[in-house]
Amino acid sequence: MASATPRRAGELVRRPGLWPVPTVLCALVTMVLALLYMGGILSPGDAMRRLPIAVVDEDRGALGKEITGSLGAATPRGRVQWRLVDAATAQDQLSSGKVYGALVVPADFTASVQALATRRATAPPTLTVLTNPGFGSLGSSLAAQLNQGVAHQASLNIGKRLAAAAPDPTAKVLLSDPVTVVTRVGHPIGRHSGLGLTAFYYTLLLVLSGFIGGNLIHTGVDTALGYTDSEIGPWHSRHPTVPINRTQTLVLKMVMTAGIALLTTTLLMVATIAILGMDAAHLPLLWIFSYCATVAVGLGVQAINAAFGGVGQLVSMFVFIALALPSSGATVPLEAVPGFYRFLGAFEPMRQLTGGVRAILYFDARGDAGLGRAWAMIAIGFTAALLFGFGMTHYYDRRGLARYTPQPAPPAETAEARAAES
Repeated sequence: MASATPRRAGELVRRPGLWPVPTVLCALVTMVLALLYMGGILSPGDAMRRLPIAVVDEDRGALGKEITGSLGAATPRGRVQWRLVDAATAQDQLSSGKVYGALVVPADFTASVQALATRRATAPPTLTVLTNPGFGSLGSSLAAQLNQGVAHQASLNIGKRLAAAAPDPTAKVLLSDPVTVVTRVGHPIGRHSGLGLTAFYYTLLLVLSGFIGGNLIHTGVDTALGYTDSEIGPWHSRHPTVPINRTQTLVLKMVMTAGIALLTTTLLMVATIAILGMDAAHLPLLWIFSYCATVAVGLGVQAINAAFGGVGQLVSMFVFIALALPSSGATVPLEAVPGFYRFLGAFEPMRQLTGGVRAILYFDARGDAGLGRAWAMIAIGFTAALLFGFGMTHYYDRRGLARYTPQPAPPAETAEARAAES
């Protein structure tokens, strides 16, 4: 058999047919990624919708009701969901991740303001802003800024009335902004919790572990069975093709995904908790959750690769990474991103897993803090991967769409092709 004449890059680069597909794909992927990632973070304040914040009015006088009654006018319509609750309920909602912060009007607030007017005050009137760092630095900061703004405006309104009745200019200045705003942590988390960001990064590691592991297993199995060439540096080889249909290949890849995830999940926890010292309670539960999350992502990757073939890795990258990151609600609250991302957050896997990890790490593994929803969505994702993956491979096998091994063209055919190209 005559060997084909090696071609040079300078000759092939002038072929018009080589350029369109990679050019269009690179341009589209870059454009979509830029719009997805930057579009979700540019203006969280403007995009904010119904950010939940608790309000506690313990005041025995009238000023507390005046402050709580003016909350609707204090912020643009629809941006904040003010929840008027008692102190115990507010603390429970902080501890279960249901509110991003709280504003507390103390029992003696009206009395302390009235004491200023009579010059019998022993301490300035105080409003307390409670933060919830378990939601991450940005989410907690947004709520704190809103609460501080409301408290400051209330102080100015009260100061106007006090200053109007003040006997001298000095008193007017002193009473113009009389309320002290105290900010403190409403639900503390550990010192080694990355200011509430360890939940996001740990979840990202779970997703990447399942995504990368699934693709490595997919490629490794295809190489070992002879359906893909093995090329490591200058060494190229191809194993003998093993006769196996698509469904059985998917079974093999999914079993390996579940088995290898045992090792990767354990090593992930060893690295982040034992070596780096990340604050993490409920370790057995965290391990089980991490394993199930990694397997669910890995099975999803195998199903997509089985269905879409060569472009499956690109599709799974969008499903598990590109669309998932900006809609996870882990760094920017879902209540502070455009509606498109809130829609994605209803089903994108990273959003569900973040809620579960956050509940385990920061909110005492409470089901109502997001862990219950996370378990349900893992089960749905697991089932969807099996149904979609095996549904597609069974369809391909019934249609007789076998996976063929490319064979070299006969010498005569190769010569004809070279003549046609020249």
